[in-house]
Amino acid sequence: MTDGTDPQVRGWCPGALRPMASGDGLVVRVRPRFARLTAAQGQGLCTLVLRYGDGGLEMTNRANLQIYGVAAADHPALLDGLRALDLLDADETLEGRRNVLVAPDHAEGDLTHRLTAALYAALLDLPELPAKVGFAVDTGPAPVLTNDPADFRFEMSAQGPILRADGTDKGLPVTGEEAIPKLISLATLFATTRTPGQRRARAWTAAGGLPDAWQTTPPLSSPHPSSWRKYLGGPGAAPPAGRPGASRDDPEGYAAPFGRIEATDLAELLTRSGASAFTVTPWRLLLLHGGQRVDHPGFITDPDDPLLTVSACRGAPFCPQATVETRELARRLAPHVRDLHVSGCAKGCARATPASVTVTGRDGAYDLGQGCAGETPRLSGLTADALIQDLTRP
Repeated sequence: MTDGTDPQVRGWCPGALRPMASGDGLVVRVRPRFARLTAAQGQGLCTLVLRYGDGGLEMTNRANLQIYGVAAADHPALLDGLRALDLLDADETLEGRRNVLVAPDHAEGDLTHRLTAALYAALLDLPELPAKVGFAVDTGPAPVLTNDPADFRFEMSAQGPILRADGTDKGLPVTGEEAIPKLISLATLFATTRTPGQRRARAWTAAGGLPDAWQTTPPLSSPHPSSWRKYLGGPGAAPPAGRPGASRDDPEGYAAPFGRIEATDLAELLTRSGASAFTVTPWRLLLLHGGQRVDHPGFITDPDDPLLTVSACRGAPFCPQATVETRELARRLAPHVRDLHVSGCAKGCARATPASVTVTGRDGAYDLGQGCAGETPRLSGLTADALIQDLTRP
């Protein structure tokens, strides 16, 4: 827990080889290749989490899995286990560059899969970039990663694939063969012309850093950008993947409250479903491939569950930046408040976008407002009971 000073912004994301210290030990981030694990890898990962972590996995908005509560003395053994499961990069440099979002519904051999494989192979050919710069490969029939964090995106246009810098409405048409060389050129242009304050492509393009020649062709639009509803079903979901009546070729969707998955729950789900693999999405949702659909109390399968509209970080005492408890409060508020963000401090790690209702911890009390964590609140210094009373009154 912090002492009331401004929360520390690290400016980089943890990895497995380069973990980050937190309030209950090290944070170790696992970055599955193609955002997909076999059932055997998943079972093995659950075993490692139960042995060396806090018993759970936390899904990130980059479709990674984080292990918390790892003791420094256990870190080498955890790395050995991840290496045996083929879930570890060769070195820290490669790991730090593999910030790649992949459209969850890709199939082996399709364009998204081929471009991702080519990007993985070319990571060391990229210039030095700010630590959080990332990429999205989203070349399915319609983009689904539009609202998810990436600086350079492969998407589809009406004419074919394009390369688009974040913050722009249009991109550059590319062929499959020239896609990666063009990406290296664009990343190099960003690296050599950005100012020190322009650490993400969106800030660079907003300042006019991207020449017009890179902005000629718009991507296809999508009715379901970054949508868990597409995979859990409900109004507008076509096809209703993960719902009764869906094709057996469709993945089955299982959402995790706040992105937290208990390792015992995941191991049981994989066993009972008979799934052959699963995909990690940026939306606190797992997609199981193969097997049969099963219900499990540790996961959400109802697209109207109010917890799906709530974001909450780990909070105190688990995060040293946080000054308040978060997730139990969020559970109590979820039936009453839609589009809610509860943050243990002003950093707002669980959600970067504005929310209709935002609760931010400060000096052991809660501030209530809207927008992003840390913005000027409507009410300040509230206890949890006072906050609940304000938000649940008729």
